[in-house]
Amino acid sequence: MAPKKAAQVRFAIPKGSLEAATFKLLERAWTKVNRKDRTYRVYLDDPGIIVKMLRPQEIPNMVAEGLYDVGITGRDWVGETDSDVDPVLDLEYGRIRLVVAFPDRYRYATLDAMVADYAKKKRTLRISSEYLTTASEFIRRLPSYKKHYGSKKPLIVTPWVRLGSNHMVQIHLSFGATEAKPPEEVDCIIDVTETGTTLRQNKLKIADEILTSSAHLIANRDSLADAAKREKIYDIITLLRGAVHGVKYLHLYLNVEEKNLERLLREMPSLKKPTVSSLSEPGWFGVNTIIPKEEFHRLIPALRRMAQGLVVHEPRQILELEEIKRDEEN
Repeated sequence: MAPKKAAQVRFAIPKGSLEAATFKLLERAWTKVNRKDRTYRVYLDDPGIIVKMLRPQEIPNMVAEGLYDVGITGRDWVGETDSDVDPVLDLEYGRIRLVVAFPDRYRYATLDAMVADYAKKKRTLRISSEYLTTASEFIRRLPSYKKHYGSKKPLIVTPWVRLGSNHMVQIHLSFGATEAKPPEEVDCIIDVTETGTTLRQNKLKIADEILTSSAHLIANRDSLADAAKREKIYDIITLLRGAVHGVKYLHLYLNVEEKNLERLLREMPSLKKPTVSSLSEPGWFGVNTIIPKEEFHRLIPALRRMAQGLVVHEPRQILELEEIKRDEEN
């Protein structure tokens, strides 16, 4: 009987602002990552994973519809597109905040206060954003919006379609450079920021924070339910999680005299238990361990007093295989 053909998994990765960090992560997770010039195809050293680059805004729906089994995108775009996917792993990069901002000369402290004042003066409030769904939902929850407009939905304006019935509060689709639009084109913006520097440079102030987000690995629910594909998806999760964890730890190897061994082990944190082995010279031991990177400088005085021959590596990956095993059993 011919061996059963292994399942192939289609993997969408983001082009654009998340692209560079995504490739760094892939290069830590796989031994070979190749991309041909001027193409959107990416090749890993695993023929069972078919990789293509897409815009992060497109990836949640593509994965939800089963065109891809897994993908990397911002958690913000999963919410914006209302995609029914499983966010299986926080990749801990691409951290952003989605905020409301308006010109710093405006006296309003919040968007709620702005909505109330514009409604009182019967002025049309114009907002620019790439996040049309998220912006609309946030605005509709504001107390002043409910008071003045009830259940009416803000008017969403794009070049192709207009949705919503409340012309007094409009959300205009932005195609980029959102921070440049106030005050001439719009009254305020709902946009992403990492540090707020670009907003301040454009004389804008942050009024409200709507959400925070980071890059996530997301999966199609039917693909996770398929036994063959699930095995390959768990391989991907294991490798990516290992790469994420790897940058948080250091691998230490050092020599210590027997009289200092117990005291050193008491002071040394460890991912599990250190490996201790006898050296060829009597009375000396080698200690092999993984520690949180943030603990390293605290340990230096103790290591300097009690140890010799310290070797430090940053691990490429730390694979928590037992965690995946528990997931498989459940």
